[in-house]
Amino acid sequence: MSKAKQTSESIELGILLALSGGIMDAYSYMARGKVFANAQTGNMLLFGIYLSGGRWNMALHYFFPILAFTAGIMLADIVRTKGSTKLHWRQLSVLFEAVILLGVSFIPLSMNLLANSLTSLACGIQVESFRKIHGHGIATTMCIGNLRSATQNFCDYISRKDWQNLRNTFLYFGIIGCFILGAILGNRAISYLGMHAILTSVILLCVSFIIMFIDREKERLQEE
Repeated sequence: MSKAKQTSESIELGILLALSGGIMDAYSYMARGKVFANAQTGNMLLFGIYLSGGRWNMALHYFFPILAFTAGIMLADIVRTKGSTKLHWRQLSVLFEAVILLGVSFIPLSMNLLANSLTSLACGIQVESFRKIHGHGIATTMCIGNLRSATQNFCDYISRKDWQNLRNTFLYFGIIGCFILGAILGNRAISYLGMHAILTSVILLCVSFIIMFIDREKERLQEE
């Protein structure tokens, strides 16, 4: 497996972000009224179902997180194009995520629509900012694409016996496993922290922000 050319593509960061992604989805679904923070396909489905039944309030319950997720993607792209002289744009993205989710932890349960929308905003930032691990297209906020890629690589390994395909299979399934583990941790945190459980995701994002100061490219050149 090829080494990450930059910290934003490292397995370490991918693990932290996948854990955080699982926590965010578990939090919004289990603690904030059964809305998905990451899985916008699910939100779109439920939006359509409630819309067809004329339940406008419930439809909006799922529509605004979809809009917020879209806005998060746009915000990350703006940060990328504007750049920064002090911080890498992906570090800014992680920092924005952490600040947004810190605010969410203090939003009362009576304002779940706002909390879910802001959580989806953070997820949109993450899905746009971190799209590769070791050069492979991998999502840390959803699993369907990873599952497809893992299965495809496994089938390729069976037919070609190329060990690289098997390594890729483990990489994709590993990130999926981290996402599931994040959901487990998130659900457990809800039992102890309630609406403040999202702080566990904030901690992971802060650790991610710190390790992104590591200049992987310089390390690689020194090793050569």
